[in-house]
Amino acid sequence: MTVRNLSPQTMFFKTALEHRPTHRFQGRTREDFRKWKAATWPLVRACLGDFPARVPLNPQLLVEWEADGLRKQRWIIDVQKHLSATLLVNIPSDIRRGERRPAILCWHGHGAFGKAPVMGDKSSPDKMQSAVQHNYDYGFQMAQKGFVTFAIDWIGAGERNDSYKPNYLNVNGSRDWCNIYYLHATMLGMTSLSINVTHGMAATDFVARQPYADPERMGVMGLSGGGTMTLWSMLCDERFKAAEIICYSDLWAYFGMRDCNYCGMQVAPGLFKRVDLPDLQGLIAPRPLLVAIGVYDTCFLVDTAMMCYRQVERIYRAAGVPERLELDLFQGEHGWGGNRSESFFKKHLRF
Repeated sequence: MTVRNLSPQTMFFKTALEHRPTHRFQGRTREDFRKWKAATWPLVRACLGDFPARVPLNPQLLVEWEADGLRKQRWIIDVQKHLSATLLVNIPSDIRRGERRPAILCWHGHGAFGKAPVMGDKSSPDKMQSAVQHNYDYGFQMAQKGFVTFAIDWIGAGERNDSYKPNYLNVNGSRDWCNIYYLHATMLGMTSLSINVTHGMAATDFVARQPYADPERMGVMGLSGGGTMTLWSMLCDERFKAAEIICYSDLWAYFGMRDCNYCGMQVAPGLFKRVDLPDLQGLIAPRPLLVAIGVYDTCFLVDTAMMCYRQVERIYRAAGVPERLELDLFQGEHGWGGNRSESFFKKHLRF
């Protein structure tokens, strides 16, 4: 007798295991890579839909203070029509007059506080715990190592979270703003990714114009959902010369459809039809990429995370730049290893 399945979740997972993306990289040579990237990136870019129209930034400095060997600034900028974002900047106090330093956009991951703990805000026990538990304050630590660092919240996080609006709660509990905003965005022909990338570009526009930042030496890094944003920022903005993707390596069949460990902030219509996550990371080549993987990560399990990394290795090797891909395999949970970040960015941002 035929055994039938009534679980849609099982159906999606089995379908994903059988699925072969149309533009999965299978080449070996530089020419294979060149042709693959030329054919694949336009299709991937189209999955993002429209990008919001850019608007004047209208920057306003809200407060500036000195602490921890840093000059810290809080700005507000306009990022698209009808929407602004607060921007935190950490500037090393030892920057000399006329000196421009490499600058790193630091994307936050999912969590209650958005960019705040990443940039060193430990003003509450909860923020302190977040920073310590995940070694999460890389925007603070990298600034103390001499880099200019900056961060904004993506939509639905930190100061841009619309909690407590009508219909926020349903019979099953709270709705996820990542998913709500994704539905809103796709109704308008956009995605959360295209919106957040645009806002990151606006923040980068602002910092790149400041006298303390070198627009020719820009990097980007982020943990988990911040790794998602790091990946897409790198793909969509060629001003970034190097990236560190932290605890965001895996295969969509596993972390997505098996574990349901993704949301509307991370996806685009038809994306998995075209590529898997290692293909997306491989599209960054030939620019330098540092991938950080936690051996004990319970969000992105190390077995399939390493399967992803090995595929990215093959792409960088085919592109002829294997030395521009680095791995920080650290003994830890879902967090920032931080073992190679300073040397990686100093090397590739010429600092």
